Amino acid sequence: MVLRTKYQANNKLQSKYTGLNQEKTPFKRREHNFKCKDKELLLGSKTYIMGVLNVTPDSFYDGGRYLGMDEALRQIDKMLNEGADIIDIGGESTRPGSLGVTEEEELKRVVPIIREARKQFDVIISIDTTKSSVAEDAIGEGASIINDISGLKFNPEIAKIASKYGAGLVLMHTSSRPYNMKNNTGYNSIISDIIGSLKGSVEIAERAGVDSKSIILDPGFGFGKTAEHNLILLKYLSELLVLGKPILIGTSRKSFIGEVLGVSVEERLEGTVASVVMGIINGASIVRVHDVLYVKRAIKIIDAALCTSYN
Repeated sequence: MVLRTKYQANNKLQSKYTGLNQEKTPFKRREHNFKCKDKELLLGSKTYIMGVLNVTPDSFYDGGRYLGMDEALRQIDKMLNEGADIIDIGGESTRPGSLGVTEEEELKRVVPIIREARKQFDVIISIDTTKSSVAEDAIGEGASIINDISGLKFNPEIAKIASKYGAGLVLMHTSSRPYNMKNNTGYNSIISDIIGSLKGSVEIAERAGVDSKSIILDPGFGFGKTAEHNLILLKYLSELLVLGKPILIGTSRKSFIGEVLGVSVEERLEGTVASVVMGIINGASIVRVHDVLYVKRAIKIIDAALCTSYN
C-alpha cells in the first residue's frame, strides 16, 4: 500500500530549534575542515559522496553481492570512477531485525578488503562498525574514518580509537540495536530528541580527545524511525546544524522511500535521488549512497545552483 502524503508538519512535531529554518534565501552552505588522519576535506565547497560497500550476506539491498575479494574491488573501482569520494565498508548488517555477527567474523570480512583497496586505489576508506577492535584494525590497515551507527552508545571505546589515530568519526543516531529498533520509535519530539542524543554523542567523543573538526553527525534515517519520522527529518534537517557539526545522511533505498512510493527496494532509485537533493538543500555535506553515478549527476546540478549568485 502506498503511504499517503499526509506529512505536513504540525506544531507538536516541530522542535524548539525551528528558528534555524527561518534563514533568508539564497541558501549558503557552512564550511567545515573535516580532519581524518592525514586527510582534510573542505566540506561545504561541494557535496561529498560516500559509496556503500557491504561485504555481508544479508544487508537489505546489496547483501551477498560483494563477498569475494574480486567482486568487492571491482565495486570500489566502479564507485570511484562514478564519482565517490569515500568508500564506506561494512562487515555487519544493520538492517532492521539483524542480530549481528561476532568480532572475528566481522574482521575476516573487512580487513583483507581494506588492506587490498589501499594497495590498489588512492581512496579514503570509512569502516562501518560498532566494535572498537574492528575499528582499530581497520584504521591500522588504512581506513581514515570510523562510521558508528550507535553514536558511541554501544561502545564508547571507539572514541578513544578515533582520538588515538586522529581518525574521522561519524556519529549516528539510533533508537536501539538493529534487532529491535523497529519496536523503539517513540519520541517526545523527533527533531529535538535526536539533537539531544547527538549532543551527548559529541560530548563522549570530545571528552575522549577526538578533535572537534573530526566529527560528523548523522540523524540515522531508518534507524528506529517511522516513515513519517524520516520525512520530518528530511524537511527539518537543517535544525541539526545547531550542534555546529557537518551532517551526513544515508537515505539510500531506505524503506520509507518504498512506503511513500509503494515500490520494492530495487525500484527506489528516483526516491533516493530526491531525498539526497532535499537533504543537501537542508544542510547535508556528505551523502551515503549505493548508486553513485546517478546521485553524482544530480549533485552536480544542485552544487552548481548553490554556488551561483546574482546582484
